[in-house]
Amino acid sequence: MRKTGWVAVSSGIESAGVKELHQSDSGPVPRQHHDEAAVPGKQLIRVRAVKAGLRTAVALCLLTTLVHAVLVFLHVAPANPVSKRYSSQINGWVYPLFEQNWRLFAPDPDSFNRKILARTAHTDSDGSVRVTPWLDLAAVDNSAVDHNVFPSHTSQNLLRRAWTSYVETHGGSDTARSERAVMLQKYLRNIAADRVAAHNDGGTFDFIQLRVVTLPVAAPGTAAGNRPPAPTEDRLLPWWKVTSHGK
Repeated sequence: MRKTGWVAVSSGIESAGVKELHQSDSGPVPRQHHDEAAVPGKQLIRVRAVKAGLRTAVALCLLTTLVHAVLVFLHVAPANPVSKRYSSQINGWVYPLFEQNWRLFAPDPDSFNRKILARTAHTDSDGSVRVTPWLDLAAVDNSAVDHNVFPSHTSQNLLRRAWTSYVETHGGSDTARSERAVMLQKYLRNIAADRVAAHNDGGTFDFIQLRVVTLPVAAPGTAAGNRPPAPTEDRLLPWWKVTSHGK
């Protein structure tokens, strides 16, 4: 009886120990599976968010490209009811960055030399006005093009085309009489201000003035020591207020 009781007690202890061991071994397993399942879930959400962002970006790029192609097509196409009705929107998108013309097939090179000079002014704290000497912006562009095997299209044409577009919309007057004239005036002013700021060595200015001197092209074989030709036009533009540069 004593032996049997001891065996029963010992077997009960062993079974209880095995049960506790089984519970202790099997208890953390469901939590580990839960943690392992949560990590892929978060990654899946992130992957879906990235894919959705990429799809949105691609859709916006395609939409912008389509709108750009349609507006440029309406700009270069013959006049039609659609282009006439939405002419302000078309011109606002195309000019001045996406201007289209046929000079690629019928080039119209300059038959004269043009100097586009700029000077700036700044009002000091004591009320005095400081005016800088003239800077030849065209000469800066020409120096960037000369002896350059692959000259920049911007250096060759940006300032020149800005001035010719300004003349086309303003004529001999410097008063803007249309929205496009106002836009091209700001365009020319900003180009000149940026060019001067790049060569101003940190000087601050609040006003800018342009002077355009047009010279005829010298005849072939002209001696180098001869007197330079007289300018055909010497046009002085008014002072323009600009955002402070050079700070």
